[in-house]
Amino acid sequence: MPLPSQRSTKTRRNSTSFTMAVDILILGAGWTSTFLIPLCDERSLTYASTTRDGRNSTIPFQFDPNSQDLEPYKILPDAATVLITFPIQTTGASERLVKFYAASRGKSDRLHTSIRSIQLGSTGIWDHKWYDRHSPIAESSLRGAAEAELLALSPEFPTTVLNLAGLWGNLRSMRKFVGKVAPTKEALKNKGSLHMIHGLDVARAILAVHAEFSKARGQRWIITDGRVYDWWDLASAWGTACVPPNDEIPGNQSNAVFTSEGVEDRGPHARWVRELMQEFGVRALPRNVEALGRAFDSRDFWSTFELSPIKARLD
Repeated sequence: MPLPSQRSTKTRRNSTSFTMAVDILILGAGWTSTFLIPLCDERSLTYASTTRDGRNSTIPFQFDPNSQDLEPYKILPDAATVLITFPIQTTGASERLVKFYAASRGKSDRLHTSIRSIQLGSTGIWDHKWYDRHSPIAESSLRGAAEAELLALSPEFPTTVLNLAGLWGNLRSMRKFVGKVAPTKEALKNKGSLHMIHGLDVARAILAVHAEFSKARGQRWIITDGRVYDWWDLASAWGTACVPPNDEIPGNQSNAVFTSEGVEDRGPHARWVRELMQEFGVRALPRNVEALGRAFDSRDFWSTFELSPIKARLD
């Protein structure tokens, strides 16, 4: 892929917060950064982050997957590791992002191929029952194809992809979604497996890759907490009454309904699950993995980087 011609860096803003070299550049300071930034502070790692509008003292940067313009990249600081948090689905866009950032450094004619790139992906690119990071991805997945394009840049441009399971932590709680995921017994009947990862463990995974990128280079990884959850099990245990009335009061149960006997009414889900277990001959929960549909094997990542998830079981 041809690179754009080098341009003057005079348009780069004269702000030390924008131009100072950092350990990690977070492209897209969203939910993940609320866990990653405090962990960087704790470990004395320098960082910079971007948003589309530059809010909260971030760098204004918007990635255009079809643009051939090098100029927007020049405002970004030098970084040892570039974290791409947003999905890419356009052919050629992953390669442009990595190579244009490297070319925009403007310090010499030689591309800075020591810059490492981490793409946060999704486990939604697979459609097998049991699968691990080596399993073929769904052919129809544009996102998966873009991730494969990014990985193909290694070893010249060191890259890796972390395919994340469902995200939870802080105000994001799966308890809130029982009523939305299973508003009826029929909807609940069709719900199978659920895979999750806490934001803190995502941040730990990112920094583990940053510290030992040679282990990750050119590789795709699955990131879960190592568990396969059963929606029937969760819906039966949680019900719907423990959903907080607003996102500012996690865990508040003031909207729970109590019967005349003082027993909390958690909605119909426990009864629905009991009936479904009878109908389908399920003797106990959680159901066997074979009955749940997809199942993720994330052991490779945690063993390779000698870590274990510290936030699990959706507690």
